[in-house]
Amino acid sequence: MRQIVLDTETTGLEPELGHRIIEIGCIELVNRRATGRTFHRYLNPERDIDDAALAVHGISRTDLDGQPRFAEVHEELLAFLADAELVIHNAAFDVAFLDAELGRLPGELRRIGAVCQVLDTLALAREMHPGQRNNLDALARRYEVDNSHRELHGALLDARILADVYLAMTGGQGALALAEAAAPRGPDGTRPVRELVRTGLALPILAASEEEVRAHEALLALISRASGGRCLWPAAGAAAPAAAVQCSSA
Repeated sequence: MRQIVLDTETTGLEPELGHRIIEIGCIELVNRRATGRTFHRYLNPERDIDDAALAVHGISRTDLDGQPRFAEVHEELLAFLADAELVIHNAAFDVAFLDAELGRLPGELRRIGAVCQVLDTLALAREMHPGQRNNLDALARRYEVDNSHRELHGALLDARILADVYLAMTGGQGALALAEAAAPRGPDGTRPVRELVRTGLALPILAASEEEVRAHEALLALISRASGGRCLWPAAGAAAPAAAVQCSSA
């Protein structure tokens, strides 16, 4: 399964008032593992940046002089997103801006929803943690994702944090990830059986108490008597009959 974790920074909050995207950051996940592939661009918005937005991301208008316009990178972006599921926090915001940018382009009108599916992690977090704060910072703290290096918002940085938060929210397969073996494909095009990576994983070992062992052996003895000795799992020290195939009273 291919997923793209995406975040944007903008000149303001309202695309319908002409606010524009100034940064796009994307992280690729395949089968819940980061592949190392990213898409990251700063964009010239061709307009001023609101002071409130500047206070959030710290990107000034002069920082964007010489950067490409959305029209110059949209084909590369759409190719990167194609056939993937987008993972976005507060997806309605980012998708509205992306659709607004696409709507400014000449030719046939395109929408992000026609290119890929969208998963909103904010909606997911609200279902999982009703009544709690569910912004990205709060989720990072809740799931112990390190965001100490995050002083200002940045699209690629926030996408990396969101990727870690999303994986933790939906099963946390950092330690129990199924990783492709490093060996090359065989003659038939298949790869070796994938290995289970247990790095850093400490699984507890729980042994039965003496009382539990005695109760278990008493139950097996009872089943053995009721089945005429045809119990597949005999009590400790007793040998199972050669013909034993099940543990039942039939």
